[in-house]
Amino acid sequence: MHLSYWEHKTWFSKVDFTIVGSGIVGLNCALHLREKYPQSKILVLEKGSLPQGASTKNAGFACFGSISEILSDLKSHSEEEVFALVQRRYQGIQLMRKLLGDDNIGFQEQGGHELFLDSGSTLFEQCLAEMGSLNKLLKPIFGQDPFVKSDNLFGFGQIQSNYITQQFEGQLDTGLMMKTLLQKCLKKSIHILNGITVEELSDLGNSAVVGTSHFNFKSKKVLVATNGFASKLLPTENVVPARAQVLITAPIKNLRIKGTFHFDQGYYYFRNIDDRILFGGGRNLDLKTEETSNFGQTKLIQDHLEKLLNTVILPQQQVEIAQRWSGIMGVGKQKSPIVKQLSNNISCGVRLGGMGVALGSLVGKELAELA
Repeated sequence: MHLSYWEHKTWFSKVDFTIVGSGIVGLNCALHLREKYPQSKILVLEKGSLPQGASTKNAGFACFGSISEILSDLKSHSEEEVFALVQRRYQGIQLMRKLLGDDNIGFQEQGGHELFLDSGSTLFEQCLAEMGSLNKLLKPIFGQDPFVKSDNLFGFGQIQSNYITQQFEGQLDTGLMMKTLLQKCLKKSIHILNGITVEELSDLGNSAVVGTSHFNFKSKKVLVATNGFASKLLPTENVVPARAQVLITAPIKNLRIKGTFHFDQGYYYFRNIDDRILFGGGRNLDLKTEETSNFGQTKLIQDHLEKLLNTVILPQQQVEIAQRWSGIMGVGKQKSPIVKQLSNNISCGVRLGGMGVALGSLVGKELAELA
């Protein structure tokens, strides 16, 4: 495809910053660049009709890590690294709330509860035993102990009689959040173009060439914010795609469940949204198959989600499944995001480890600062 004179002049000439990916990281990066360089020409390229990956497909958890997930992280990270991870997640949520406003993202702070299945009594006892030391480690971030033991208030089945609650976790409306971000970018004269796949980047020293599936153009700086799809453009970076499968029920009358819920070290998660149960996870049932950048569902995981829905979340209650979908996260051996300059004019902010809602605003800001 050859660009017309008008197309090239309006969108693809004299570009100061090109951002690849219009998710949480990419749009936050664009907004911070606009603040720092008010006269610059900023272009955001998105391969999908909507942001691909996980930004419009996540569960809307403003979370910092359940107690068992953090204990698991301490097996492969130092206490200093885990503290820094949780602190950045907390800072990211506060940055998003300040930038967009709670009403504009549907933010509610109702706590995040970890459930422990009857078969997980050993893990439950371990978490209870370690709760004091974790509270001591993380208290400087939140100002008070984040973890408390609480009762099974919502009548979940086949679980221990207590949850361990992270008091400061919240939830938001993912669609409203992304809509607000997009509107804010458009008001700031940031060009967002959908349906353009970036296939190759090369640094010329004084600028970079952005190679798309149909045409090439030059940009002074390029910032990659494609998270789970990063390995295609950045094969040398340690970013593995990880598919997350989700289902949501039809509306349920008198649904009392409030807050966000996790179990099995964060591999399963659910919440009440619009009197429906949104339930996702199960990647640990078949980790290798779920290391994919292809959207879709598998019978193994969907059947297990339905079984847990009917036995744990809503025991003995008939519910209808209204929708199913999947999102693509970016993970790696380390939980910390990759925010770095790759060459003179190309940088990246990727590998958010399933914590894009919490980290995305902060990583976007940090990526903008690299430029």
